[in-house]
Amino acid sequence: MTTVPELLRAALAIAAAGVPVLPLRAGKVPFGNCRTCKDNECGGRPNMKAAGPCRCPAPCHAWAAATTDPHVLTSPAWAPVWREAVAVAYHPGGAGLTVVDLDNAAAVAWARETLPTTRTVPTTRGEHWIYRGTMPSSNAVRPGVDIKSATQYARWLGPGTGRMAVLPSAVRALLVKEDTTPAPGGVASSLPARAPWGRAVATGCRHTERYVRTGLERGLAMVRARTESGAGSQAFGVARFLAAQHTACPGPCGLPEIGEEITAAAVAVGVPEAYARRAVTNGLGAAVERAA
Repeated sequence: MTTVPELLRAALAIAAAGVPVLPLRAGKVPFGNCRTCKDNECGGRPNMKAAGPCRCPAPCHAWAAATTDPHVLTSPAWAPVWREAVAVAYHPGGAGLTVVDLDNAAAVAWARETLPTTRTVPTTRGEHWIYRGTMPSSNAVRPGVDIKSATQYARWLGPGTGRMAVLPSAVRALLVKEDTTPAPGGVASSLPARAPWGRAVATGCRHTERYVRTGLERGLAMVRARTESGAGSQAFGVARFLAAQHTACPGPCGLPEIGEEITAAAVAVGVPEAYARRAVTNGLGAAVERAA
């Protein structure tokens, strides 16, 4: 019984630092939903990917139940789960963080050769590398590597050691992992028709319209040329390069419109729209991060 108060005290201390926490049950997984929330019949948590109306006082919906509110953590609805809990987890995205979960020695070796150093936390089989910044979560982005951020939880194993670095483009690029481009014939897209980039949406850009359009057209040509493979990755690179040209501008520079044109070019050669949009968004964000 002494372990339960210790876990709750640990959770309260973590929450006091601004990190949303939740209890884990045997198997080191979140507690299941209550009867009302079973199969998300309640509509889900408001902070989940598909926002819902659920305000259940119990720790339902896994990572989406994570909280920093001490009144919730110590509430009667949470008391039974703390009596059964075996560990504390946290929601990295809720704290503005991304965890690169390295599941084995080979993955750790890869990270040490590839990624910028940051705060690390030892795990049973590998390490957690923690960066400042959020991104979509994704499992198996490469062998032994998971990304835990916006829609996942990570087990709390201590504060770790080392100075925390800003989330690098090398980590964001792990989600841009397409190696082949489907044949473009019969590609269906829900992309709406949008006005192209122009001075009307780039009122704070210091470049001439000719300069921007020339660079954009060259980038679009590079994406369209990838009819056999790699159009998604090319879209990421083009978006990152073009956005980097505007980091010294007061803005706005119409980057969303530039991104839409790159996305449309990638979709036209067979890249799934969701994948293309994610690649371009990550590319635009990586340029801003690099400038910062």
